[in-house]
Amino acid sequence: MNHLDALEAESIYILREAFAKLDKLAILWSLGKDSNVVLWLCRKAFFGHVPFPVMHVDTEKKFPEMYAFRDRYAKEWKLNFIRELCPPVEETDPTLPPAARSAARKTLGLKAAIAKHGFKGLILGIRRDEEAIRAKERYFSPRSEDNSWNLKDQPPEFWNQYMTSFPEGTHVRVHPLLHWTEVDIWKYTKRENIPVIDLYFAKNGKRYRSLGDQDITFPIESNADSLDAIIAELETTRIPERAGRAMDHESEDAFERLRAAGYM
Repeated sequence: MNHLDALEAESIYILREAFAKLDKLAILWSLGKDSNVVLWLCRKAFFGHVPFPVMHVDTEKKFPEMYAFRDRYAKEWKLNFIRELCPPVEETDPTLPPAARSAARKTLGLKAAIAKHGFKGLILGIRRDEEAIRAKERYFSPRSEDNSWNLKDQPPEFWNQYMTSFPEGTHVRVHPLLHWTEVDIWKYTKRENIPVIDLYFAKNGKRYRSLGDQDITFPIESNADSLDAIIAELETTRIPERAGRAMDHESEDAFERLRAAGYM
């Protein structure tokens, strides 16, 4: 197998393990490049069918292109799609910086959605290389009943052996893309011809490298207007992937506080 084949095989194995060993799972769909790859892998793992509900926790502040993409592919891929709304920013922790506080709406919306539907676990498209705190995640990462995360108390995962048996009341996050890099995502997207939101491609010297809410996400300087150009850019750039996210330029511990409280 080549590198992409090996990545794909391990992710499909993780998805099938989750399906076999865990109850009441859902996929969290952020509409971006990573969660779209998760959905694509699910369709390959289960012969064209996604056997989990697919949930978008909606801040109602995404780009119009993202909503158009969601509505189109939820239908085309025949997803069991769930949309849940986030509470107003006034309900979030007032001690957080402004952008992190806006992002915290998703944490509260996610907790409410989990309680509403009774999900015992979520499948997400996060990667270790994306942000330092995410490098501490596990493929099968236990959370408390309130979805909080103790990063110092995570199960060891050696030689592709994953813990899938947890005490009653544990909420589990499953991360089938943890071992991928940003370049891997784009190379796989190109190989598989996975649909892509146009915002990722440069227009007038700017493009979005990471997609979030319109008011806290900004484009980067770039002329990468094709998949090949994006891949070539990423193989040489020293600019962090989340450079366009306002939240990542606030206080050093803001993202860690969000993750500990249950953020995606």
